[in-house]
Amino acid sequence: MEEFVDKAYGCLAAGLIGDSMGSPTENLEPDEISKRFGWVSDFEGDGTDDSMLKYLLCDALLRTDGYATVDDWAQDWRAHRGAITRHGRFFISVLHTVRKLEYCSPRSACVGNLPSSSSAMCIAPVGIVNAGHPRAAAMQAQDLAGLIHTGEVSFCQDGAVAIAAAVAEAFSPHASVTSVLEASTAFLKPESGRLMADLIRNALELAEEAGEYEAFRSAYHGSFRQAIACDSRETVPAALALVKLAGGDIVKAVTYGANFGRDTDTIATMAGAICGALRGASGIPKEWLEKVDRHASRNQRELAAELVAVGKKKAENELRAWGLLAKAGA
Repeated sequence: MEEFVDKAYGCLAAGLIGDSMGSPTENLEPDEISKRFGWVSDFEGDGTDDSMLKYLLCDALLRTDGYATVDDWAQDWRAHRGAITRHGRFFISVLHTVRKLEYCSPRSACVGNLPSSSSAMCIAPVGIVNAGHPRAAAMQAQDLAGLIHTGEVSFCQDGAVAIAAAVAEAFSPHASVTSVLEASTAFLKPESGRLMADLIRNALELAEEAGEYEAFRSAYHGSFRQAIACDSRETVPAALALVKLAGGDIVKAVTYGANFGRDTDTIATMAGAICGALRGASGIPKEWLEKVDRHASRNQRELAAELVAVGKKKAENELRAWGLLAKAGA
């Protein structure tokens, strides 16, 4: 149990670090980042909109014993509508959704939204409560992400699926960078999710060919950019490719993301969450964890323990159901 808590703690803390570290460089080009900051390798604060939505998702998961649906998450959005609209960093898709929730159901609030990474950037807790079960994480992520995107921009749901499945796989006993990256595409729908799956595979191939960070970053910006920087077709493949280039190393993953350019906080928080789940909090420098403890608005270790307890309860419920079936058939 303690090992799972350490991994969940690593997932949450590394995600928060990536979000905070990428905040000053958000929407800058790589050369602008270099001119203004040199190489970004430290952070301050409690994250951005990425972390705020992640906390709302954690609350929905804890309140529902890990079974949160799109309706449950919408309940938390409605309860915190004022905080969301006042925050100042949320992309227009989130602002449109929270306003439309005043007048329509959660399944229709997303209609007409622009593409973004608003669900993928905060979906990691779904991987925690479905630890070791990436297929279940993918299914739940698909539903939850429907609060912000569906229809013509359903590839954004697929981005959330990829991140949630990767995090869930990272908890498996014999998880590796390879198995985590394979899980990111394994549970995307073969036809409906083909666009995101192909983009992720192409990004991973590009990372393999480039062999090192700067060459990959340059090549990626030359071929993967979308009209909107926070489009999940740009951010999710980048985050997963950085996990590959970092070899699962948390420090490399978040610094690569923070210096990548464009939607840096989102790329860094997703890459950090995946590597944090894979390596655990022991893979995060002590001084970084101490800074998280000082500045985070939520205690990350306590939140991790709560999510793990919920995930354990979910797994026990499934085993109990199978046990009853086995007895009935005996």
